[in-house]
Amino acid sequence: MIWSSSNRLTNWLLGGFFLFLLAGCSVYSFTGTNIDPEVKTISIATFQNNAGNGPSFLAQRFTEDFKDYFQRNTTLKLVPRDGDLQFEGAITAYDFAPAAIQREGNVDQAGQNRLTIQVQVKFVNTKDPLQDLEQTFQSSDNFSATTDITTINNDPRVRVITNNIITDVFNKSVANW
Repeated sequence: MIWSSSNRLTNWLLGGFFLFLLAGCSVYSFTGTNIDPEVKTISIATFQNNAGNGPSFLAQRFTEDFKDYFQRNTTLKLVPRDGDLQFEGAITAYDFAPAAIQREGNVDQAGQNRLTIQVQVKFVNTKDPLQDLEQTFQSSDNFSATTDITTINNDPRVRVITNNIITDVFNKSVANW
């Protein structure tokens, strides 16, 4: 097939148009982030456990998982304080309660129990204060009614619950979802 100069011009124009669309008005990465190129650092303060219950290691593990997630999914440098992006917060609820009531004879009892974790997060973007947010995020999972609260504290599903929260924070803060 012979390429005419009009076909080449059309191909160049189409290619330029698609590059323009990809460039857009902001920076986008394939991890889903939408971080301004001026943002280079991130600081994440240790989350406090203000829930009054839950395992003693929960706050530290949540903070470390939070740091790991952001380091895996961004190119930002983690600094101890005063990052371009700053996160702080507290675990405000660690609630284990009946989720489904079953009636056996004349007695109502839990068919399943639900663990719900809530985390209050404050996000500050020093480069674009319009992005700042303060919000409560929560996630939960159901457990068998025969499961004891002390065994749930070491259940891998607790980490799934906290990872869901971290993903939601990530999406809301740097992926702008």
